[in-house]
Amino acid sequence: MLRHLSLSYIGSLSALGVASCCILPMAMMLLGLGGSWLAIFGKIAAASFYVLVISTALVAVSWLISHRRGSMTRLKWWLVGSTAMTGLAWLIALYEARINDYLIMQM
Repeated sequence: MLRHLSLSYIGSLSALGVASCCILPMAMMLLGLGGSWLAIFGKIAAASFYVLVISTALVAVSWLISHRRGSMTRLKWWLVGSTAMTGLAWLIALYEARINDYLIMQM
């Protein structure tokens, strides 16, 4: 795999992890896995939008580099996957309150 594609996936996975930092504890509490260790997610939430912006930039640079090198046909689906993960991270971050409200109603 090319280096820029690897960076794109690392950025996408980190963005997805950071975006779900406030929803994941609720889901874990629903499963009975609550505890004081869930407090660490609050510290991660402070940096979530910075990580999302950096991830989006990495994905955009990966698209640009792939387009300039002419390797779009080989890497197209890898880039689509990375873009989809970053988009999902943005959706989770932007609709976090609604998702949390839904999870609270399930308790």
